[in-house]
Amino acid sequence: MKRRDLLLLAVGVALAPKPGQGEAIPVIGYLSTLSEHQVAPQSAAFLRGLAERGFTTGRNVEIEYRWAEGRFDRLPAMAAELVRRPVSLILAQAPPAALAAKAATTQIPIVFVVGFDPVSSGLVDSLNRPGSNATGMTLVSSVLGQKRLEMVRDISPKATKFAVLVNPISPDTAIEVESIEVGAKALGVQVEVFNASTPAEIDAAFDAIASRETQALLVGTDPFFLNQRAQITARANRLGVPAIYPFRDYVLDGGLISYGTDIANCYYQAGVYAGRVLKGEKAADLPVMRPTKFALMINAKSAEAMAIKIPPILFARADEIFE
Repeated sequence: MKRRDLLLLAVGVALAPKPGQGEAIPVIGYLSTLSEHQVAPQSAAFLRGLAERGFTTGRNVEIEYRWAEGRFDRLPAMAAELVRRPVSLILAQAPPAALAAKAATTQIPIVFVVGFDPVSSGLVDSLNRPGSNATGMTLVSSVLGQKRLEMVRDISPKATKFAVLVNPISPDTAIEVESIEVGAKALGVQVEVFNASTPAEIDAAFDAIASRETQALLVGTDPFFLNQRAQITARANRLGVPAIYPFRDYVLDGGLISYGTDIANCYYQAGVYAGRVLKGEKAADLPVMRPTKFALMINAKSAEAMAIKIPPILFARADEIFE
């Protein structure tokens, strides 16, 4: 071998990437309908799921966060920004984010966590065979409205006038209201729907609810409400009537009772799915996951403060009781 060739070989060896170097680190775009501090437990659960599949931030995966903070109109631009980056995968938190991500790309894999039917919404072809670039977890929370109505009726068996607070611009509101109305017809009670999509409208809705002499309240599953839960639980408690919420977070903030999916576990599973996709599996081949267990939470302190008697049967069924 000539001396020049030996020198070129030596330079090539020196410049060659070492094992583990030069490999592209995948980037996850975390597209959230909510705000960072409001969903810290869900984000942490997602990271735990990722870690189970061998991905840790700062080592072999990066995450770029986009927080819409309840402003659905910001999501399309945020999703487009992540696509232009481009990211390796998008984690879509809540229905508006999932729909925005789906509209922004048909190529980048999407792992979503939503509370509505992902088939009827067009996110996937079917639950078992998504058939597209998206899969994830459905909380099936919106269709639990009928069950929540029955529970709040157990607390106030003589109640006949129920209020339902929903966000009219949420993509899962129609299904949720339909579920509650079916339950109301079966129980022979009246349900009145009140709309709110801003903090000011929430206050206006509660003023209207109070003027109707409502005897019980159901709060909708929209993520905007979760972001405003301190305002909502405070106003609901001021009414002094039984109120039921879709998620545990409300009860932690003083709400009376909640019945719904373990959200943290859903995000853990979403993290596992994201890790599987980053390792080469296709979103189209991963069935949409559905929860198998729903939790009932009761805030006994709030019940006592409002002089509301929780039936023993609900206490016996409760997964958690906050004193």
